[in-house]
Formats: sequence, structure tokens, C-alpha cells
Amino acid sequence: MYKALIVDDNKVARLMLSEMLRKIDTIELADEFEDAPSAISRLKKNDIDILFLDVEMPGMTGLELLKVLPDKPLTILVTAQPGYAVEAFELNVVDYLVKPFAVARIILAVERAVELLEVKNSKINRVENDHIFIRDGKAIRKILLQHILWLEAKGDYVKIVTQQGNFVIHATLRNLEEKLSVNEFVRIHRGYIIPITKIDYIEDGVAYIQGTPLPVSENYRNELLRNLRLL
Repeated sequence: MYKALIVDDNKVARLMLSEMLRKIDTIELADEFEDAPSAISRLKKNDIDILFLDVEMPGMTGLELLKVLPDKPLTILVTAQPGYAVEAFELNVVDYLVKPFAVARIILAVERAVELLEVKNSKINRVENDHIFIRDGKAIRKILLQHILWLEAKGDYVKIVTQQGNFVIHATLRNLEEKLSVNEFVRIHRGYIIPITKIDYIEDGVAYIQGTPLPVSENYRNELLRNLRLL
């Protein structure tokens, strides 16, 4: 169960939102505040997963609060003003709800947040000579290295493309490169790591794996060629 926090200066709005959240079994309402400054110390404990945040509040706005937090929980803005949407999404909020909203709309926003949290909690636990273990939601999944086709950077996440399907984990390519370097994986681009054994051919700065073109940048081209064992 994920912990939620409400910050809204409107008492009635807080009451209505808290009642809606109690109908959702994936989250627990941990606390609520009527202004942003009062919530800062609570948020700095870093144990809140989802923040429901009003925008226009006296003293400090919701957007100002997000800007001063070093580690932000996933944030869903709940506001009567639709005009802040662009600035809000620049701060990577999960959703933007304009009051009044229905329970169904809150449920949808929470589902989006929970999906992101489960991806964020996914990470590589262990690397062996022939396999890795990743946390896939609530499960720990074994992936054979021979089944990996490529690794692709997605911001703070990495997509692992395999013969059985794709998995997204919260990690960086640099971290995975260090763990997989002994297993004939090679960096070909700032956004891609590939297993050498899966390359079908390379042509015009592009490596092909099962028909999929992957870019080879100049910065990594020589390293790739050194690992190909060219005759």
C-alpha cells in the first residue's frame, strides 16, 4: 500500500478528497496540511509516495512547493484553476485534475501514479554469469542474459528488450554497463547497450538486431569494433 499526502488550503476540498481516497485500496492517506510551508518537513522525510497538491494557496503556491523539494513524491495536482497545466507538467506532475472532479477521475490518476511507482521500484537485484534478477512490480523475475536483445535508456529508467518481452526498471545505463561488461555487452550509443552475439550486421553507423536498427555513435564505434573479433 502506498502512502498519500494532501496539501490544500480548502477544508471542504480536503475532506472530499480524503473521502474519495479511502475508497481506493492501493493507497493510505498518511497526512494532510492546509498550507505548503507546513507540509515541507513532512515531505522531507521521503516516505510519501503520492502527493495531492493544490496550486493556489496563501504564502506559498503548490508549484513553488514542488520547486523547493529536493526529492519530490509523485504529484497529482488538484486545483480549481486550469491555467497552470503547462508549468505543472514541466515539473513532471503525474496528473492535473480540475475541481470539481468525480471519484472515477481520481481513481484513474491514482492508477497512473501506482503504475509509475511499481516501475520505479523495479531494479536489478543481482547479476550472475548467465542471468540477472530484476524486481518486476511485486515479483522478482529472472532474465537470462542470452535472451536480452538490447538495453535502452528512458530518462531515469532502462527498458530491457528480450525475446520474451520488455521490462522497464528504475536504473541507469551506466550502472548496468558496469554490471554487464564481463558478459560481452557493449555500449554503442549513449542510449543503447547491446549483446555482441545478437548483432546480425552493421552498416552505415547502424547495428541491426533481429531486423531492428539501433544507432552506433562515433563515440562508441571504435570500442564496438574492438569487440567484434573481425577477421
